[in-house]
Amino acid sequence: MAVFIVTILFLYKKKQFAYYKTIEELKLDYEKNLLHTQLEIQEQTLQHISREIHDNINLSLTLAKLNLNTFDWNHPVKAKNKIDSTLQQISKAIVDLGDLSKGMNSELIINQGLIEALKKEIKRLTELNLFELDYSVAGNPVFMDSQKELVIFRIIQEAFNNIIKHARATSVRLKLEYDFDQINVIIADNGRGFCKDEVKQNKERELSAGLNNMQKRAALFNGRTIIDSTLDAGTSIYVTIPY
Repeated sequence: MAVFIVTILFLYKKKQFAYYKTIEELKLDYEKNLLHTQLEIQEQTLQHISREIHDNINLSLTLAKLNLNTFDWNHPVKAKNKIDSTLQQISKAIVDLGDLSKGMNSELIINQGLIEALKKEIKRLTELNLFELDYSVAGNPVFMDSQKELVIFRIIQEAFNNIIKHARATSVRLKLEYDFDQINVIIADNGRGFCKDEVKQNKERELSAGLNNMQKRAALFNGRTIIDSTLDAGTSIYVTIPY
């Protein structure tokens, strides 16, 4: 009987040790994936900042410098026009820098939550006047872990980035649905859409990378992403992540 009890206790302890070891491995794997995603987001953020500075801010400041270099006081009317144009270009660069700063600030999500961060992002997108934007929230908002809310925010940013660059849409809808145990994010546009085979080609590689990033980020929190697109009929993205 004593041998039997000792054997049972030994097997129980062995099983318990294996269980805790599995939990630790899962925890380490989760932390490793989270760190990888954070580094990936940081890298994409830096690339986005680089593109914005090169394509927009650098161009505005270059035009302003060109105006000042060709400035001629001997022609007052032309001089005034160049001053006005220079002021416009500098003002545009300042606005672009402000928008860039707002869009990249993760502290806003940590301090105020996903809803407030999205309000500011929607305001920024609306001011660009690229398309009509319908934004709505259904259900009772749930405050989640800040890392999870940051990933959701970046997924939405990635979707809008793809819409701006590839969709040529005139109307976009963003809806957040807070269900019983999960959040559903719906981003739909009426743009040109795409074929899944085409996004694998070189000319659509950036779009493919953006879609893959959305799927990987949602999967990190046991979420799932469904992408439905038809040529000339727009694209709909459905993201579901448990609380």
